[in-house]
Amino acid sequence: MARSKRRMTEEQEFEIMKLVLDKFLWLGFIVMGWGMYTSIRDSTILPGLWYMVAGAVVLFLFTVIIVKEYEVWK
Repeated sequence: MARSKRRMTEEQEFEIMKLVLDKFLWLGFIVMGWGMYTSIRDSTILPGLWYMVAGAVVLFLFTVIIVKEYEVWK
């Protein structure tokens, strides 16, 4: 006998999505911070700049996911 799946309310779905997206936010800032640290430590900008760009890409993806998932612009 197949069990019926339970559906989440919009509020429950939003709370779970906030937890997941919060990790993207932390990851983006940590990568950018590591890039800044690398640039200052090595006194060369290019290696750290790549980390900062990667962190910016993660934050941009974070923004796209939020706008797409929650239709912020409506």
